[in-house]
Amino acid sequence: MDLALFDFDGTITTGNTYTPFLQYASTATMKRRARRQLLWPWLGYTFGLVSGVALRRRATAYVLAGRRVTDIRALGARYARERLPRVLRPEAMARIAWHRRRGDRVVVVSASLDAYLVPWCRAHGLELICSELETDGSMLTGRYRGGDCAGAAKATRVLERFRLDDYGSVHAYGDTVEDREMLALAHHPVYRWRAARRRDAGRASAGGLLRD
Repeated sequence: MDLALFDFDGTITTGNTYTPFLQYASTATMKRRARRQLLWPWLGYTFGLVSGVALRRRATAYVLAGRRVTDIRALGARYARERLPRVLRPEAMARIAWHRRRGDRVVVVSASLDAYLVPWCRAHGLELICSELETDGSMLTGRYRGGDCAGAAKATRVLERFRLDDYGSVHAYGDTVEDREMLALAHHPVYRWRAARRRDAGRASAGGLLRD
């Protein structure tokens, strides 16, 4: 049995699903005020002054802090059911199916949110490691439980859950710098649906992995 690790946004999907979900979950008032609340963090991110992790932390808190857990889980389930099928990459779904036919263990490893990834992965019979929304009783705090699952955190969480020597080979699929460390774990890294040499998977390059 092999282990197959798949990034979600941009790898299984054609692009970002996190931002559309926050828009989907935002109230009308939040949408009116978003430009004022998030403009400067977004500009900082655009010019490389603010990391993707920091921007996501700010945006997640703005939209989800103080929201009922049950409401956001219901929105996530509906988003997974109605919106995600429109953005799935056929080659990714075919590769997942190939791994499953072989009897491999297939895991989605993503910085995106459990609110919609849990129901999507459950529907497709896949395991999941992702950013988890923190709760305080029946309400969301707007923070992540255990931090943002991006960059080095992806590899750390994989190693915490799996003993890689237990598998014949490790396959990893990603598309940005936030997948670099996870790709470096693999015998068979695939970057943007092109096979990468293993020694190159662990480092960014101006022509590729530097895109956030």
